[in-house]
Amino acid sequence: YHSYEYIAAIHANAFGGPSRGSWGEIDEETILSPGSFDAALFAVGGALNATSAVLEGQVHNAYALLRPPGHHATHNQALGFCVFNNAVLVAQHARAIYGLERILIVDWDVHHGNGTQEAFYQDPGVLFVSLHQQNWFPANSGEVDQVGSGPGTGYTVNIPLPPGTGDQAYIAAFQQIVVPIGLQYQPQLIIVSSGQDASWLDPLACMMMTMQGYRALSQLMVDLAEEVCNGRLVMLQEGGYSAPYVPYCAAATVEPLLGVDLGLIDLYDTAVELKRCQTVFSQDTQQALEAIHTYHKRWWRI
Repeated sequence: YHSYEYIAAIHANAFGGPSRGSWGEIDEETILSPGSFDAALFAVGGALNATSAVLEGQVHNAYALLRPPGHHATHNQALGFCVFNNAVLVAQHARAIYGLERILIVDWDVHHGNGTQEAFYQDPGVLFVSLHQQNWFPANSGEVDQVGSGPGTGYTVNIPLPPGTGDQAYIAAFQQIVVPIGLQYQPQLIIVSSGQDASWLDPLACMMMTMQGYRALSQLMVDLAEEVCNGRLVMLQEGGYSAPYVPYCAAATVEPLLGVDLGLIDLYDTAVELKRCQTVFSQDTQQALEAIHTYHKRWWRI
């Protein structure tokens, strides 16, 4: 996916940055050090190994804890802390090595996965569905009318949600849009770009998800995978910048994959209740979901 020139430039910036008196800045958010190139390769390798393990039946599903994340990286540009696009490379790996013809990528990171969208914008073999905060990063990316082009028209589904969207609205979006589309598409593998930066404690966004919400979304994806592709589901870590709360949200996401209840208690639950953000389902959110639902009905039975 990434060009040879781009990979070489990442290597040169990572190892040459300190010698130039900088830290190898490649965009405003993405800064490389000598260890960054190897870390990015390990992230890609971890994602590919997790996917191979699922497709070869060694494990039922997988969650890959990756750093750096990847969904903003394009063919020849790093962006938003992302160096190599792990989700894109996993999908291409599954197609090239295992012959898959239909792959569903669901991206619930709070920022739109512009790099993943770009990679498959004209490709009906990969259905890309993104739920993200509207009018956020990257600029002008992830609008509802960005639906793919050519043979890929309709196979990009953007669900931009207003700031303040909480658990119940996210769950409704999955139940009303994501799951019905997934059932119709019948993917042979589901990939989830799993960012926890839509949580109410995240400093880089304005959403109101809780660990209970992430658990619910994960369960919906597990159930969908069981229904359409024998449970073949790979989740890849994307964003998440609240050091105290990301572990709770990530653990809650993993629970349905394992089919266990770890008995985790949300230590921030009282604060959430005080902020009244656990069940936020504002009129703006309802209107946004209705508009998105109506827009995509021309391609899908939803």
